[in-house]
Amino acid sequence: MSGPVVRSEPRPGVTQLTLSRPDKLNAMNQPLVDELHRQLRDLAADAACRVVVLTGAGRGFCAGLDLDGFGTLPGTEGYGPTHRTWTVQRAIAGLVQQIRRLPQPVIAAVNGPAAGGGLALVCASDIRVASSTAVFSTSFIRIGVTGCDIGTSWLLPRLVGAARAHELMLTSRRFDAAEALRIGLVTSVTEPDGLPGRVEETVDALLGAPPLSLSLTKQGMWLALEIPSFDAAVELENRQQVLTAATADAAEAMAAYRERRNPDYRNR
Repeated sequence: MSGPVVRSEPRPGVTQLTLSRPDKLNAMNQPLVDELHRQLRDLAADAACRVVVLTGAGRGFCAGLDLDGFGTLPGTEGYGPTHRTWTVQRAIAGLVQQIRRLPQPVIAAVNGPAAGGGLALVCASDIRVASSTAVFSTSFIRIGVTGCDIGTSWLLPRLVGAARAHELMLTSRRFDAAEALRIGLVTSVTEPDGLPGRVEETVDALLGAPPLSLSLTKQGMWLALEIPSFDAAVELENRQQVLTAATADAAEAMAAYRERRNPDYRNR
């Protein structure tokens, strides 16, 4: 299958979305953004998919906006320039919102440069692993807009801390995978040929959890960053625990753990 986003199922329960404009370092244009939106909508309703892997084709992850031209979103042909720009902005920013809302955890397998919108996709993912060849940059301020774009002003400080995020967003300097690991943007770095294996290890760990437990953990951990009080967060956790404990999959997880075998989950 060809197209700006290639979907594959490397193993049961796992869907990989590969951004596929390798000659442009998978930069975002209208067809890629539209197709990624469509694929994410489909996955949100796919009960058979438990984990999503997001990566790029060729030597890049995503270089951000295609500066040679984004294209025209359908239905905006008669819009004025401000209205067209507004519509494009919301379409691109909506990608990170969709990733956050997915019931499945998303692994960003950062195989190369991730800049601007590409960095935003990395930040919006739930687990981030990188090749040693990956490089990162916020980039936005270098093309004349603000450094606050596509959710980065909210996401990046929560991942690496406010002081570091402010420096990266204001200077837009490039930083490598080793620094990304040191500041906590990614959780592991491996040589390029080892990246698929590192992703597989992570997938193995995720698939070991009951489906509802995995989904609610993703939801709960992000909500905890927005909940204004400790007591409110504990109350959310309490409700999640009671809900998941009442499932047959939770009983199966306990039995499999005690019997030292692989669990057989059935979404019950």
